[in-house]
Amino acid sequence: MPTAEAALTIGTLAARTGCTVATIRYYEEIGLIPAASRRPSGHRVYGGAAQQQLTFIRHCRDFGFSIDQVRELVSLATSKERDCVETRVIAQAHLDAVRVKLGELQALEASLVRFVDACTTSCAGGPAVDCTILKDLMLPDAPAQRGCCG
Repeated sequence: MPTAEAALTIGTLAARTGCTVATIRYYEEIGLIPAASRRPSGHRVYGGAAQQQLTFIRHCRDFGFSIDQVRELVSLATSKERDCVETRVIAQAHLDAVRVKLGELQALEASLVRFVDACTTSCAGGPAVDCTILKDLMLPDAPAQRGCCG
């Protein structure tokens, strides 16, 4: 059990790291963080290192790294034998995926712009049943796939 000075309850740890109690329990359940010590009452007690590790994990998740990627990054962060290049490979793969998603979001934005522009020029102010946006959404082909609105 951590020393009294380093002993952190799960609520304190959550407040200090910006993680929820449920998230901390989940990370413990999946082995992303070590299991906490338990008081005789059964309450979890964490050492000071847990705060640093959870902060690291939260930052990784804030950057959108998957749980598997975070698990690997945690392993790299605690290994003196492994090479920094492994970290770069994970970050580069994530960057590549973000760029693909960004491209998809830009295409979605263009489709939505066409939706709004078509409505503005064709039917805005008229009956909703005649709205070009609603009509396009009823077509069998996904509007975003075919370029929407004509």
